[in-house]
Amino acid sequence: MGRSGHVYAAARQEGRAALVGYLPVGFPDVPGSVEAMRALTEGTEGLGVDIVEIGMPYSDPVMDGLAIQHATTRALERGVRTRDIFTAVEAVAATGKQAMVMIYWNLVETYGTEAFARDLAAAGGAGLITPDLTPDEAGHWMAASEAHDLDRVFLVAPSSTDERVASTMAACRGWVYATSVMGVTGARTSTSSAAPQLVARARAAAPELPVGVGLGVSNGAQAAEVGGVADGVIVGSALVHCLLRNEEQGSRDLGELRSLVDDLARGVRSL
Repeated sequence: MGRSGHVYAAARQEGRAALVGYLPVGFPDVPGSVEAMRALTEGTEGLGVDIVEIGMPYSDPVMDGLAIQHATTRALERGVRTRDIFTAVEAVAATGKQAMVMIYWNLVETYGTEAFARDLAAAGGAGLITPDLTPDEAGHWMAASEAHDLDRVFLVAPSSTDERVASTMAACRGWVYATSVMGVTGARTSTSSAAPQLVARARAAAPELPVGVGLGVSNGAQAAEVGGVADGVIVGSALVHCLLRNEEQGSRDLGELRSLVDDLARGVRSL
């Protein structure tokens, strides 16, 4: 099941979906991003997200929408480095919440797959979400993740064949990330109608593996809607927008971010 899988199971026992919140390390800077991640774990009401998805900025993000691209581009310009991921992971783990890293695979290979797995485990991380790595190309990561007891979260999409969904689910450890719309990430005014069908296909392939749905959730009402279908609700761009607005205003106040986390946490608990 993996550490992150146990988080999903605990949420299910409470009769709700798990809440996963994404922020990139290094924006507005490394200390500021770490403080924002701590805010994700708390909100203002002490609920917070169940899993913090820590994004590693990358120069060629094939999946990220405009808000995340803007934030990660600025993080790169300000000198964020791959090793900063482990600082963020340690900070999140210290709160008692699980930290998952979302990272493009070239960065892991450059660091060294075995070394990255070792250092992630030492920092208290639960595992990796790898948007551009498919299971049939993940032999080294499969071995390293097993050796260091780390979770593997691969992605499925509405365009995935039933065979691809089944093979991806079989390779995952912890949960699977279902991208419910085609295209890049970004907050949307409505959730995807493809989500229920994709979740049903995933569950048919591996009923025991939790399914987290991402791409588009921006408020508590949408979180409740997706949580009624999936095992986990993944929110990213809406949270990043809070930090982008802060930068525009020359502020470091995390009140808006915490309030949004409260709204989302109430949403997944309203089922």
